[in-house]
Amino acid sequence: MSHKSWKHVFAAVVFAATLGACTTQGTFKVPAGTDLEVYRRPVTPDSNGVVVTAPFFWTAAGLPPGGGIEYRLLRNGEVVKEGRLRAKFRPVSIFWPPAAVIYWPMGFNDTITYDLVNDKQE
Repeated sequence: MSHKSWKHVFAAVVFAATLGACTTQGTFKVPAGTDLEVYRRPVTPDSNGVVVTAPFFWTAAGLPPGGGIEYRLLRNGEVVKEGRLRAKFRPVSIFWPPAAVIYWPMGFNDTITYDLVNDKQE
């Protein structure tokens, strides 16, 4: 590879890392006919149930009282279910500019499925 090609590859890797550091993703099972709101943000799972959104503030840390990522399921604009989702600290926020560890340290737990049909988070 030429020197110029390595620069393009490096730039692409840095760009991908930047995007990854600015988002969090989780896998969801959502009841048919409902819309999902996470942390007061409307989100739409893709065909595999994956939701990608901006990370969350410390209030989503899962610490008492009432910790966790807030969610609501809506049908025709009316709340049919609400609760909190398990969150995970994002180690990348330590290495990102200071704002990340202050404002966006929490994310979805990507090792579990948020099953909002059967009320399970495993």
